[in-house]
Amino acid sequence: MKILITGGAGFIGSHLAERYLERGDEVYIIDDLSTGSMENIAHLKGNHNFTYYLDTVLNQHLTAELVDTCDVIFHLAAAVGVKLIVESPVNTIETNIRGTDIVLSLAAKKKKRVLVASTSEVYGKRDQVPFRESDDLVMGPTNKGRWSYACSKAIDEFLAIAYWKERLVPTVIARLFNTVGPRQTGRYGMVIPNFVRQAILGKEITVYGDGSQTRCFTHVSDVVGALMGLAECYDAVGDVYNIGSTQEVTILQLAERIKALTNSESPIVFVPYEEAYEEGFEDMMRRVPDITKISNLINYTPKCSLDEILNSVIEYQRRKLASEEMVPDFRRSLSPATN
Repeated sequence: MKILITGGAGFIGSHLAERYLERGDEVYIIDDLSTGSMENIAHLKGNHNFTYYLDTVLNQHLTAELVDTCDVIFHLAAAVGVKLIVESPVNTIETNIRGTDIVLSLAAKKKKRVLVASTSEVYGKRDQVPFRESDDLVMGPTNKGRWSYACSKAIDEFLAIAYWKERLVPTVIARLFNTVGPRQTGRYGMVIPNFVRQAILGKEITVYGDGSQTRCFTHVSDVVGALMGLAECYDAVGDVYNIGSTQEVTILQLAERIKALTNSESPIVFVPYEEAYEEGFEDMMRRVPDITKISNLINYTPKCSLDEILNSVIEYQRRKLASEEMVPDFRRSLSPATN
């Protein structure tokens, strides 16, 4: 098959591209590198089945060509990370809604199959777990920037389902719950790579809030397998599916486990949400998916345990830090200018 991945130089997109290339498919990606990285796809560039474009899906002429070329489109391009979302709400809304509308409208012309990546954030402030795809969504107030992301992704879902119902575009929606693994950056507030890097470097491990909030983390390899399964299952069309793990852990427990696995002496410190993000920031205290629906459809079961997930990130971050130490800082070697 010919696969198009928008946001393909990102954390999840690069792993998805890698898996399809290993299978022998042709992969095309488009990424503006706003949150993705060339480093994520550098090892793929020598593969004759791999083509990449450094551009945005808002470039409709290029996106149209790629959509026409490919059989299946994975729309992963989006604003990601709580920190980025709080700091850049306009970019978040524009990137998510406009980008998705463009991809779906172009796919509609030739009825190309589209998988739209959504997020567990759309469940908003629900406090009853596990979250089921048919549950009501409980959004926060519009003056809290955090909820702009949830609302924009919910609109993406409405758009995808509308294109299926009204224009028969075969769309599938995947709600992702805290995907983790190698290549994920902590730059935009991703908790595990941040904790791991802090622990390895002997810095303070910064837990936001009191650490009692819980999450369920899923290895990127399990998520990629689920995405491929949904995209290739026609019975999945026109519906929404949670992808995640049901192994719940508090953020404080997570910090303590990472500290133990890295043999770190880093102290664990608590940072108020207002200091980390913005005044009045609202968090989801529990985020647990019900994965019955996707399990029944494609026999999805996450295979990686929490320790396996953490060890994969620790190994990756250690390699990355070692490579950073090997790169000379040329600025230090420059002689002062003389008059």
